[in-house]
Amino acid sequence: MESSSTPVVTPTPQQARQSLRLLSYNIQVGITTRTYRQYFTGGWKHLLPYKGRSETLVAIAKQVEHYDLVALQESDSGSLRSGFINQTEQLAKLAHFPCWHERTNRRIGHLASHSLGAISRLQPHSVSQLALPGLVPGRGALLLKFGEDGKKLAVMVVHLALGKRARQKQLLYIARILRRFEHAIIMGDFNTSLESSEMRLFFEMANLQQPELYFNTWPSWQPKRNFDHILVTPEIKVSNAEVLSSESDHLPIGLEVHLPADCTLYPPHINH
Repeated sequence: MESSSTPVVTPTPQQARQSLRLLSYNIQVGITTRTYRQYFTGGWKHLLPYKGRSETLVAIAKQVEHYDLVALQESDSGSLRSGFINQTEQLAKLAHFPCWHERTNRRIGHLASHSLGAISRLQPHSVSQLALPGLVPGRGALLLKFGEDGKKLAVMVVHLALGKRARQKQLLYIARILRRFEHAIIMGDFNTSLESSEMRLFFEMANLQQPELYFNTWPSWQPKRNFDHILVTPEIKVSNAEVLSSESDHLPIGLEVHLPADCTLYPPHINH
């Protein structure tokens, strides 16, 4: 895990933050995909460097800079294909976020380093890296805890398995963790729709509210499936849900959350 060294500043009551702008974005390691065919013709970009990747990251940074906390999936923590650039760190710098955190899920030698990331304008009290269950190791989660004692709000970033059985195990594991927190948010690429049987069970076990609106997010050029979600516990109010245009094969999903009175957080380090 990496983060900025920005010190925590205790807010006055007037500064206490009660709302957050959230975004979840599968960035496909900076690869722009516009058709199914490009999965094959551009498949080499998942293992080798190419000039367009840095331009894509600049475009993504312009999209995410308007949010307070951004969950990243399919980031690269520094390998040959990314020019040995940590993409989570790079996006934090480009979009002027003071805090960044990551979990490397799977390395393929020096060629690729698959990771999750979170960039934030709020300093978490603590960040944990979790290994998710599954037959094939390499799926993980980031757990960020906010508030003076780390108990006010939990935010989890995930990228779940493609297979249903593995995904079910991962969701059960995640539900047991989220139930420890009165106020929680989970963000990421779930690789399954909100209507699936495993997600229906997950809502019950994790004490999450079913979204009133949902958006198809994959594939980005003709979205047919809702794979990307931001889910919250019942006391957290949601507004301004949206999907953005994409530089990836997933549409990023954003929303604003309004926290209950007992869930005061530190203010952002950067106002914009």
